[in-house]
Amino acid sequence: MTHKQAAFAAAAQNMIKHLEKRGMEGYFFENSASCVDAVLSSIPENSSISWGGSETIKESGLMDKIRQGQYKLIDRFSASSPEESRELYAQSVLSDYYLMSSNAITLSGELVNIDGSGNRVACLIHGPKNVIILAGMNKIVTDIGAGIERVRNFAAPPNANRLNRQTPCLANGSCGDCLSPDCMCNQIVITRRSGIKGRIKVYFIAEELGY
Repeated sequence: MTHKQAAFAAAAQNMIKHLEKRGMEGYFFENSASCVDAVLSSIPENSSISWGGSETIKESGLMDKIRQGQYKLIDRFSASSPEESRELYAQSVLSDYYLMSSNAITLSGELVNIDGSGNRVACLIHGPKNVIILAGMNKIVTDIGAGIERVRNFAAPPNANRLNRQTPCLANGSCGDCLSPDCMCNQIVITRRSGIKGRIKVYFIAEELGY
């Protein structure tokens, strides 16, 4: 373990204790490969799985492994019409497992997420039996205010570029607190506790992943 990984491990172990107090579970991994193996070992075959748009899940390799496994995949992004997308979203709410990342996680174990349509944060809040969150240690922030700042100024601009959203953050590289039609910051959700103990599981990875 490198010096940086050791520091990440110490921070993660402290955060895991805070998550436990908040009704959530936390785990730490030195790399994506070991994390992906652990996640897959926790999901029984034939489980229904859905996911939110997440570069972290892609970059970690989890999405490729999920597609190769024996699972019932509910892929909202495969919809060919708004009606089909709505139907797939309804199915994802009842999925066994929902995969996502968190835009930021505070040192005291709060999850900070900002969403455009709200489907991702909706499934985080309620519906799927299990929510699995993968987060690189670049997502860690000191507090909620720092988390919102991180999302608006460091996560939203590259996401706007990826999704070709015509927003001030795309043009200027920082948040313009916009109300534009393409705004991706319509919902700001702070998860301070899971009402169902252990439903939300956070997998920390000692890498820089996602935005």
